[in-house]
Amino acid sequence: MISLMEDRCQALREGGITNFFISILIVIGIMLSYLTQHYRIISRGSSEGISPYFVLLGVTSANAQFGNILTFPASRADVACCKEVSAFECTAGLLGIAQIGTQWICFAIILVLFLVFFRREDDELLDDDSVRDDDRPTWRTALGVAGLCLVHGLFVVIISAALAFGAPSYLAAWANILGIMAAAFAAVQYIPQIWTTYKIKQAGSLSILMMTIQTPGGLLFAASLAARLGWAGWSSWGVYVMTAIMQGILLGMAIRYEWAAQMEGGSGREGSSSPPQRPAYNRRTTPRALPSPGPYSAHLQAYADTQEEIERALDRESTQGYGENQPLLAPGGLGSSGTR
Repeated sequence: MISLMEDRCQALREGGITNFFISILIVIGIMLSYLTQHYRIISRGSSEGISPYFVLLGVTSANAQFGNILTFPASRADVACCKEVSAFECTAGLLGIAQIGTQWICFAIILVLFLVFFRREDDELLDDDSVRDDDRPTWRTALGVAGLCLVHGLFVVIISAALAFGAPSYLAAWANILGIMAAAFAAVQYIPQIWTTYKIKQAGSLSILMMTIQTPGGLLFAASLAARLGWAGWSSWGVYVMTAIMQGILLGMAIRYEWAAQMEGGSGREGSSSPPQRPAYNRRTTPRALPSPGPYSAHLQAYADTQEEIERALDRESTQGYGENQPLLAPGGLGSSGTR
């Protein structure tokens, strides 16, 4: 351990200004790329189109990856070297940890936004099996995903802390286990999202800009970690190589579907006779159904396709509801003579 620490301290002293600024740019790039995803969900007012299992695997992979970099011997040596080197050299050496920590925080925010903007009202209104979409995740599934992410994060923290204080000699093996866990989750992370995107034939709330930034950025990030940790740190940087490849596949699918949708929309404006598409859901603009579903709001898709038809159906239902609640013998009712 002493020899490793001396080698790491010497490596930190030899670190150049170029590597420092590249690491800073990577941190900024990670933040900006995830901010586009956060903005996409918030601006649409919905997390529709994002697979809950993609979120589950992403958060658990980030948990394991962050635990891996914190318990990896080279990282612990870098932290210890901060007592021996200058503040600048210490900061430059810890930027690798900061990069992974930033990614972990940003993906955790996606989990929060996924829950906040989940379409819970659909679970309350679509009780009829004939109108429920079996492929659409339920609120119970979303809560289960959040619970599993929390339990997994606590598991990583507790085991890592126990080994750090009770059996530090096993930390290197535990770091490799976490690295393998992160790589395994990352390897399959995009499979459920690729399937979801294939099923709905659109990007939904996925940010194409985020994937455009992260696909090449992931390879650059992996190269940065590999340069710092070497082949011995394969469990830390290998996960990002796998993630970048899978994300590139998803990016290609999303661009293809969005391009096809734009082309179809353009041909429709030129005089195509194709039926109008139902407007996309948005919490801010799409009218909500009545608190107690009526004959129209309970099966709205059977009566309306356009925004105007949706509003007309809801207005008709509210008018009928008022008439049904009015007593027959009340003034203006059917049995009233019009005078007291």
